[in-house]
Amino acid sequence: MAIWLTKDSKVIVQGMTGSEGSKHTRRMLAAGTNVVGGVNPRKAGQSVVFDGTELPVFASVADAMKETGADVTVIFVPPQFTKGAVVEAIDAGIDLAVVITEGVPVHDTAAFWAYNVSKGERTRIIGPNCPGIASPGASNAGIIPADITGTGRIGLVSKSGTLTYQMMYELRDIGFSTCVGIGGDPIIGTTHIDALAAFEADPETDAIVMIGEIGGDAEERAAEFIKANVTKPVVGYIAGFTAPPGKTMGHAGAIISGSAGTAEAKQAALEAVGVKVGKTPTETARLMREIMSAG
Repeated sequence: MAIWLTKDSKVIVQGMTGSEGSKHTRRMLAAGTNVVGGVNPRKAGQSVVFDGTELPVFASVADAMKETGADVTVIFVPPQFTKGAVVEAIDAGIDLAVVITEGVPVHDTAAFWAYNVSKGERTRIIGPNCPGIASPGASNAGIIPADITGTGRIGLVSKSGTLTYQMMYELRDIGFSTCVGIGGDPIIGTTHIDALAAFEADPETDAIVMIGEIGGDAEERAAEFIKANVTKPVVGYIAGFTAPPGKTMGHAGAIISGSAGTAEAKQAALEAVGVKVGKTPTETARLMREIMSAG
């Protein structure tokens, strides 16, 4: 079992013929992902061979869905074309759009998210500026390494790509149901709360790791949601305990002002609702290990 991405998911890649798209399409195929085609209007009708697997290139997401039954798209297009690619995916009515692209203008993200809302949020958007989503042993949509962890019963949601990978590796012997990298931009599609709700509803997920970072109030809002709606144990980590105030650290959304958005404030909010928060990723993994061994 997994959330949003399963072994039955049929994946297309917008930008499959580009350098990043082709590299990661090859990786996703090697991980066992059911990639069924790509989208590039200029190369429609052609095909690309990846280590013996031939994939067709379609003119549009709608065409790809019609011909292959695709229900997931992974978007590897340059920032200036990302808004158009996401809007196209929304218009086609695809279930899940994973937006890997970094450097998407916040205005563009706001525009395609508002458009998605206007269409009833038919399409789940993960990202932008994210590593994607992986359900170990089943499917991998994005750039998350496929061989660093095993299948298990922990759910992981994270703003940070590299910390996603580290947590997966630290708990590789216990394993994960699904790992979701939601991205660290000021505006993103899927939030911590969305993932927490999905993991709470997933019978194959027993506990949840939530990785946040300084800036904004997403983690505080997640704490309120956990208090009201989550019965499974949650362990947290907040990146940025040593970050100086007023500085943007890595992600565009990781900026704090005064006491708002600090790691300490987020830690306090989470601990107030029973979430154990580690000071380091390794300590966070140890806290989760204790929970799983006790269960």
